Amino acid sequence: MPRLLLPSLPALLLLRPNVVVVVFAGQDFTGDYSKLSGIIIPGFASTQLRAWSFLDCPFSPLDFNPLDLVWLDTTKLLSAVNCWLKCMLLEPYNQTDNPECKSRPDSGLSAITELDPGYITGPLSSVWKEWIKWCIEFGIEANAIIAVPYDWRLSPSKLEERDLYFHKLKLTFETALKLRGGPSLVFAHSLGNNVFRYFLEWLKLEIPPKHYNQWLDEHIHAYFAVGAPLLGATETVKAVLSGLTFGLPVSEGTARLMVNSFASSLWMLPVSKHCRGDSVYWKHFSGGRRKSYKTYDCDEKEFQGNFSGWPTNIVNIEVPSTPGFYAYPSVTDVVETNLSSAECGLSTQLSFSAREISDGTFFKAIEHYDPDSKLLLHQLQKSYHGDPVLNPLTPWDRPPIKNIFCIYGTELKTEVGYYFAPSGKPYPDNWIITDVIYEVEGSLFSRSGNLVEGNPGAASGDETVPYHSLSWCKNWLGPKVNITRAPQAEHDGSDVQVELNVEHTYDEDIIPNMTRSPRVKYITYYEDSETIPGKRTAVWELDKDFFSRNTFTNRLVSYDYI
Repeated sequence: MPRLLLPSLPALLLLRPNVVVVVFAGQDFTGDYSKLSGIIIPGFASTQLRAWSFLDCPFSPLDFNPLDLVWLDTTKLLSAVNCWLKCMLLEPYNQTDNPECKSRPDSGLSAITELDPGYITGPLSSVWKEWIKWCIEFGIEANAIIAVPYDWRLSPSKLEERDLYFHKLKLTFETALKLRGGPSLVFAHSLGNNVFRYFLEWLKLEIPPKHYNQWLDEHIHAYFAVGAPLLGATETVKAVLSGLTFGLPVSEGTARLMVNSFASSLWMLPVSKHCRGDSVYWKHFSGGRRKSYKTYDCDEKEFQGNFSGWPTNIVNIEVPSTPGFYAYPSVTDVVETNLSSAECGLSTQLSFSAREISDGTFFKAIEHYDPDSKLLLHQLQKSYHGDPVLNPLTPWDRPPIKNIFCIYGTELKTEVGYYFAPSGKPYPDNWIITDVIYEVEGSLFSRSGNLVEGNPGAASGDETVPYHSLSWCKNWLGPKVNITRAPQAEHDGSDVQVELNVEHTYDEDIIPNMTRSPRVKYITYYEDSETIPGKRTAVWELDKDFFSRNTFTNRLVSYDYI
């Protein structure tokens, strides 16, 4: 059908470098479109942090004063890295600030537009700036776009405990409704989706059950999940075990120290689609009679198949076979099948699935060999498995929002598994990556280019989050789906392909029976063919697009027939 041109708040989605897709969401909205607000929940490391202390930096002319930029000030990072780290790192066990320096998230739109403003650094660290510029160009009022930055270093429960973040987010929705007279469109990116999911669960404990859905309908009209790691991201494991620098001029060891001081780092661990969390509140409902508390309940498919539904094991790690090895029961059972190697004093390779990572089995297995394992186990239990609101390391159900648009990039080379070995160096550089498993357009390859056996999906991910995790939202679609595939470039409609009423089985991917030119980048739309009363779900896959780490910039692409 022709593109709708509404004199209202458009859902401007800047999906990859030089591309802006304009979507006019909520076509069933019966009110005044000018009353809609847009609320932005940024992703991991996508909010500025500012100093809230005085810190004298020896051997450097640059000190930290209150309101000075910490994340991200590359000048101070380069000239006074030890000072900078004091302002960035948290105490790992209780998530408190360094005694000498504390940092807090900035507020407003400026906190999420450019992380390191400057003539050179600004464009390189731009996140939401172009999106906001396009909103202004479309005539959107200043009070219609609201950013809700947060301290992305904290676990969800700590966000509420220290900053009352979810209370403030609830007030933001209520203020937007009162100010503009209509509900909001939620734009969440990367980790911001996990934050929004937790908010929806937290809200259940704040609002009487009979008013919960009413509150959502009144305050949230549509939810845009952009590049959402719905089942986690494998790069999280690399970050906590060997370090991920995000392109910053720091060593991987320093990056590992920093990331492992943030409890939020575990928020995106890979999870099994076959395992569900058990609510901590059951302990209270049972009057304390329940003696055991299970972290996960997994269905039989978890143990019948391989890899917890993922393309391959997430981690394969070599550990030395030493006499003290068998003193650790967490790994004894795993290596009994490899006795010959142990007897010869050779290293033993252990493999771990997504479930074994998210339930802590992996970290328990290597605690004798890695100083951070006990810390990570502590964070895992305290901040995730023991969270009274939600165990976030579980598969998502469809949020009870009227309109949901799940949008992600595909067909980029994405890491899905790793091989680690001891490096012979002291902590934090005690592990090295010996090989990486990539998903590439429906196949698995090693770093050397060799084909790897496994269960690859129909496509690959967005370079950071695997396809298996991004595409989980297809399970939110109904039993029959309409599929439309169109070129991403401007077109006259002749290249549009449509399939109607395609059968969809839960927990199985939807693969279009459509032609594809290798020279054309497509966008494929999946929508429920039968409208569920009050609910609309759509999934958009964009070829060669990436959302999780890259910036948003600026060329308008219009779709005249979609």
